[in-house]
Amino acid sequence: MEDSEDGKGRRGGPKPFVDRREMPTRAGLVCPDVRGAISQHGLEARKAEFEGLAEAINLDIAFSEAIKVREVKPATFLGGGHVDTLRERIKAEEVDLLLVDAALTPIQQRNLERETGAKVLDRTGLILEIFGERAATREGVLQVELAHLNYQKSRLVRSWTHLERQRGSGGYGFMGGPGETQIESDRRQITDRIVLLEDRLEKVKKTRAQQRRQRDDTPFLIVALVGYTNAGKSSLFNRLTGAGVFAEDLLFATLDTTVRKIELPHGREVMLSDTVGFVADLPTDLVAAFRATLEEVTEADVVLHVRDVANPDHAAQARDVLKVLADLGVSPETVPFVEVWNKLDLVQRGDRETDDAVEVLSPVSKVSAAVPVSAKTGEGLDTLRLAIETALSHLSRTYHVVVPHAAGADIGWLHSHAEIISRNQPDEHGSSFVVRIEPRHLTAFLERFNGRLAAVSS
Repeated sequence: MEDSEDGKGRRGGPKPFVDRREMPTRAGLVCPDVRGAISQHGLEARKAEFEGLAEAINLDIAFSEAIKVREVKPATFLGGGHVDTLRERIKAEEVDLLLVDAALTPIQQRNLERETGAKVLDRTGLILEIFGERAATREGVLQVELAHLNYQKSRLVRSWTHLERQRGSGGYGFMGGPGETQIESDRRQITDRIVLLEDRLEKVKKTRAQQRRQRDDTPFLIVALVGYTNAGKSSLFNRLTGAGVFAEDLLFATLDTTVRKIELPHGREVMLSDTVGFVADLPTDLVAAFRATLEEVTEADVVLHVRDVANPDHAAQARDVLKVLADLGVSPETVPFVEVWNKLDLVQRGDRETDDAVEVLSPVSKVSAAVPVSAKTGEGLDTLRLAIETALSHLSRTYHVVVPHAAGADIGWLHSHAEIISRNQPDEHGSSFVVRIEPRHLTAFLERFNGRLAAVSS
């Protein structure tokens, strides 16, 4: 081997390493504490959550602070003194992006950018940016883009970059772009694009409706996982199903609905659906855009409401989830809820055992059951499966039915659409079954077996 080659056959020795990765944007965070504003969440909890949102994307956080705001200023939201202080700090710490945990008007956003010299994103803009990076499926991308466009249409503070370039790594132009452009032209293009996206999503909605009709002909019930973002839904989903859904300690780690089959203690199989996490003050446009995905929840037979009981703010988070679900027409009054008290392994023990610490918890709504679990260790999952089965059984009715020997198709129907609890030995009248029927199959069952059945229990 020649001296000019290294041990791996590379000439000239080792090449200098060049890091071509994109450097994270340097950002400053501001959490306004507006006097008189009503919030279920404490200031520290809101600040911690906003920091979590910022950490969910590629940002280098230079500073994060809460600011007391006596009165919201129409021009800049923050008072002049706060704006001056921020300008100096942004310059000193070379900050490129200012994140404000509030809903800014287009004028407030524009003026803050002019005053501070940094790009400005409010809470909605930040969440949309996160969703832009997380969306993985075609439907998710369409939903996020639609939400972004409806948000951007009202402000057009900087150009809409979708029509100029596609960002391969996700995101929708908030943290980049060439600057101000032809506003009217952009607005017209945005409007046209919105119409196109709404048409495509309407087709998705029709496809989902067809799939649901097909699913109604199957014996599988739907159990939907819902909860605040980062409550551990995907980790729990993976534990229950053995799936490999992306699960990380990040806000909005999951955006696209995933469905897998699981088996309950007595052999019944159901479909478990993992959905997008909710968050306080979730942008209205996002709720609207993701309505097609969230329809999985509206069609659920049982809802598992996952709560991170290790988070001090979990009760307020749970109420936020219930509010969004109520907007979708889903409530404990319309479908059975099972509260899943997750992250039991992180509950502080102190001088008491974990069980004692959990005893002080209480459901935030009417529930069929509340089950403490740890998706990380697997503790409590057997109890959870049993709770799901019990909640489902309350929806069903049990019948004794006799199927004549000549009606083999009826036996096939029972195997496909009912839970067969027992089957007696055939006699001269035929085969005798005790079956459990779900509500969606009850009408067809009664019509098919009219005159050959008797109710066992309800």
